[in-house]
Amino acid sequence: MKELKIKDNSRVPKGDFAEIGNLANKIANKSLGRLEREGAFVFPEFVADAKDLTKDQMVLQSVDDKYRSGNVMGSLGCGKERLVIESRFSGSNEDYFFQYLIERVLDFPNILDLKSDADRDDRLFKFLLFLFPHYLKRALRKGLFKKYVRNEYNDGNLTGVVDIARHIKLNTPFVGNIARVRREFSYDNDLMELARHAIEFVKGSYGNVPLARVKDEANLVIEATPRYEPRDRRKIVEANKKNPVRHAYFREYDALRRLCLLILRREGSWIGSGSRQLSGVLFDGAWLWEEYVGSLINEAFYHPMNKDRKGAQSLFDGKEGKIYPDFISRDAETRIVADAKYKRFDNIKNKDYLQILAYMFRFDAKTGYCLYPEAEGKDDQTLRMNRGSSYEKNVAPRDDVRLVKHGLKIPMDAENYETFVERIKLAENEFRQGLVLPPQPE
Repeated sequence: MKELKIKDNSRVPKGDFAEIGNLANKIANKSLGRLEREGAFVFPEFVADAKDLTKDQMVLQSVDDKYRSGNVMGSLGCGKERLVIESRFSGSNEDYFFQYLIERVLDFPNILDLKSDADRDDRLFKFLLFLFPHYLKRALRKGLFKKYVRNEYNDGNLTGVVDIARHIKLNTPFVGNIARVRREFSYDNDLMELARHAIEFVKGSYGNVPLARVKDEANLVIEATPRYEPRDRRKIVEANKKNPVRHAYFREYDALRRLCLLILRREGSWIGSGSRQLSGVLFDGAWLWEEYVGSLINEAFYHPMNKDRKGAQSLFDGKEGKIYPDFISRDAETRIVADAKYKRFDNIKNKDYLQILAYMFRFDAKTGYCLYPEAEGKDDQTLRMNRGSSYEKNVAPRDDVRLVKHGLKIPMDAENYETFVERIKLAENEFRQGLVLPPQPE
């Protein structure tokens, strides 16, 4: 296996990709949505619902003689080639920050065993196991999935179509039964059976711990699949490979289907297992960062969610010009708006400023924040809005309108994960205090 490791939001000479040139050509300049259609599994699902696809939502973008990585972490493979993208805050052997984001945002138990000597495929596979409850819960919000299935019977009932060949085989000499086939609208279908097999697999791997928060949903699937047989797993997997869920209303079920297939089809090195097929798991770092920041400040800020179409605000009357500011303070008297930026300090500029200033103007806010992760220990930078025009030579900074770059210090040299968690908890409290919020309770 030829492997290259890079970090997010970095520039790497194209020459470094020589050994994985086929893979680099497959993924360069393609959006996450495109890679998802070509075989990669992207979290969170429904990339098309995110903000307009930008350079930051590409895994690799060609820039002159270099490839620039975006806000994506994970692993992609094709044949014997693999690209591993770590967070830019990873140490020499460990990526504690990525692990912490996953655990914090998705409420994972700390049993992922991400030691440096562990097999990388095994670590990514464990992430998939603990993503399963999230996808199961989202799908079951739409109710149990029901579709027409072909059921075979051999009894005295005359409904359905007689299966002559099977009837002769089973009922010679004739004893009163009729071998028949009937098309029925049923919950016990290939997709629900696939979910059932995944549930049993997850339980067999880690017991009931991963499914503790979706116990009711898991029980619904179990009750809806009375024909479940462990020996049918291969048949169920093959049936679901050929039958994606195309109905837009049930798209959550197609995401669940794809995740179940990844879990159940794991054999050996499943990252890049095909000679031409692209495969792997990618995490949208910008989304993880935004949700993580939300968990730190949610008691003081509203958090509209673009991907879930919740909390949309309008720029104009008649609900024209929908916008989704990341955070809007709950204090209407001294309104503040904030935007989570999974970017380096120096990369927060121009378009980012325009976006946050538009939000400030819309909500009559005098203060805006760009909330970003950083490792250098930089002090906050306060930018004061100008008034006047260079044509009249009367440009001067305002005293009442400001934009602040406010960073959260990410520990880079922790000797183990436990130490990393202790240190980032301290950094979180310092980050909150910078927003005039009290320390988090222990």
